Amino acid sequence: MNINAHTVQATPADFTLTARCPGCGHNSTFESLTGIQDLYVHANIWYGIRRCPSNTCRNLLFYIRSNLEVIATFPFLRIDFDKTGIPNKVLSALEEAITCHANKCYIASAIMIRKTLDLICIDRGATGNNLKERISSLKDKIVIPVDLLHGMDDLRLLGNDAAHIDSNVFDDVGKQEVEVGIEFTKEILKAVYQYSSLLAKLKSLKKRP
Repeated sequence: MNINAHTVQATPADFTLTARCPGCGHNSTFESLTGIQDLYVHANIWYGIRRCPSNTCRNLLFYIRSNLEVIATFPFLRIDFDKTGIPNKVLSALEEAITCHANKCYIASAIMIRKTLDLICIDRGATGNNLKERISSLKDKIVIPVDLLHGMDDLRLLGNDAAHIDSNVFDDVGKQEVEVGIEFTKEILKAVYQYSSLLAKLKSLKKRP
C-alpha cells in the first residue's frame, strides 16, 4: 500500500491494543512507544506499532487497523496450543498448519491438519492403506474417547480434495473450517499425548507420604 504524503495524518497513540503476543504468548495490553504515533493512511486505515509490556519479551507488534478493528499484524497472531509431550514430527506439522492459517492460506492449512492426523497414526503404530483405515486402526492402539475418533475421521475429509489438483471442492475450505479443525486437533493431541502424562503426575503424588 502506497502512502501519499498529503493524506497521511498523525494521531495521538490513544488506540488500545489488547492481544496475545506472538513472542511470549501472553495476553497483554500493548504499550505505545514514546514519540511514535499511529498514522492515518486513507479510508479509515491506520498503521501503528506497539510493544509487549513483558520485561522478558518487549517484542514489537506492527498492525494495520480500520478505525478500532485490527485487520492485520506482523508478526502474525497465531493460534496457541500446549506443546508438552508432542513428538517433533507431529508438532512440526501442526505448527505449519497454524502458520498457514495465520497467513490466511487456508487450503494449505487444511492439508497440514490432515498430515498431523496421519503422523499421529504413524507414531502410534496404526496401520492401513490410507488415512481412513489408519484412523480406524488407531482405536486399538490408544485409549481415546470414541467421539474424538469419529471427529478424526471428519477431519480426514477436511481439505481432502485439496491434495488433488483436478478437484474444485477444496474451494469451500476457509477460515472457519480450518479454525475448527485446528481446535479439534488440539483436543486430539491432548488425549493422545498429554492426558497420560498428567495422570502419571497425579499418581506420583499418591506415592508421597
